[in-house]
Amino acid sequence: MFKKVLIANRGEIALRIIRVCKQFGIKTVAVYSKADRDSLPVRFADEAVCIGPPPSRESYLKIPRIIAAAEITNADAIHPGYGFLAENAGFAEICTSSGIKFIGPTAEMIKTMGDKALAKETMKKAGVPVVPGSEGVIRSVGEAAEIVRAVGYPAIIKAVAGGGGRGMRIVREEGELEVAFQTAQHEAGQGFNNPDVYVEKYIENPRHVEVQVFGDQFGNVIHLGERDCSVQRRHQKLIEESPSPVVDDELREKMGEAAVRGCRAVQYENAGTFEFLVDKNKNFYFMEMNTRIQVEHPVTEQVTGHDLIKLQFRVAAGERLPRRKIVQRGHAIECRINAEDPANGFRPSPGRITDFHMPGGFGVRVDTHSYAGYVVPSFYDSLIAKLIVYAQTRDGAINKMASALEEFTIEGIKTTIPFHRQVMRDERFRAANFDTSFLDSFEFNPPD
Repeated sequence: MFKKVLIANRGEIALRIIRVCKQFGIKTVAVYSKADRDSLPVRFADEAVCIGPPPSRESYLKIPRIIAAAEITNADAIHPGYGFLAENAGFAEICTSSGIKFIGPTAEMIKTMGDKALAKETMKKAGVPVVPGSEGVIRSVGEAAEIVRAVGYPAIIKAVAGGGGRGMRIVREEGELEVAFQTAQHEAGQGFNNPDVYVEKYIENPRHVEVQVFGDQFGNVIHLGERDCSVQRRHQKLIEESPSPVVDDELREKMGEAAVRGCRAVQYENAGTFEFLVDKNKNFYFMEMNTRIQVEHPVTEQVTGHDLIKLQFRVAAGERLPRRKIVQRGHAIECRINAEDPANGFRPSPGRITDFHMPGGFGVRVDTHSYAGYVVPSFYDSLIAKLIVYAQTRDGAINKMASALEEFTIEGIKTTIPFHRQVMRDERFRAANFDTSFLDSFEFNPPD
């Protein structure tokens, strides 16, 4: 096992990794921007190194500074968390060449699965169902039009290096294609420094279901069941649950086998997630693979009893994965508590938290780096806490989540807590009658 790990991240995931390191007896190094000087990861790490001013491009995305921090503190491994450099193949490569273990997949695996067009082609060859569309990058509007005529409208144009809804445009008729193509290219170039796009058939109102996978250094691959992430706004997830209420045993077996097959095709190591679209007829299609730990990993931990961050460390240290089949028991739901105002289009709401009271009780978990007096910076993702509940049934989990949300108090800033309270009361959500378009017809009523 490693002696000292640098956490190349911030917020709740940095604190989560620090806690696992302490259980292993591993020393920790936190890196931080000047905006995060008073954060809990900085307080609880064994060492902390400031790597720059608040903007992430000048701190958390500065690879030379992170590597320098690892070298001066004699860290023998780096955990990237999620976001920032977690899926940056260049960063993984530099860690390896610097003699520092990157706790995640290899640079080659990140490259293959991070290029969405290449990933789709790789999965197609491995026998994983994919959405019909272009074989690779589309260079012109004319080429896009030819593909769309073959797959039919509606279609979707996606950035090869995209994520979070950027560089993505839905096209419902021929007259919209040229503007959508150019807009997607422009957004992709601006957001990811790569203007390449590809085209797919647009699956109307699907469920967004993902499968958690792990691979070790000996060629063993397992899956730990699925999560339903269909409640989202602008392709950003808000609520996740496991197991998915739409997935039966037969579909679970098929999706799990497909994800494992896809992993073996690229000899995948460490944690990863296969994201699928599931249509109303329970056909499923590969969308993308995230080559990192996911924000929503706690719901899988709750229903499988496995600590996924610990498993990342064990695999990275050369241990074998468990051989027995992992099963899901009970039901878990996670609500992302963001510093946002749901009454005003989920506008970010940074500022000082004046009061912070977390819910508790059996089966209630809060992953957070926030506290009373903490100042939520305006420079980063607005996630300030994850509220996770576990119960024997889905109805039980919804009721427990509703109760925990009533108890969760955050004052001084706007948060998504009132939004989540309303969703837990929503008849469609309680009946599992929803898909990725759920919020299109959901009317938020702010509390008085």
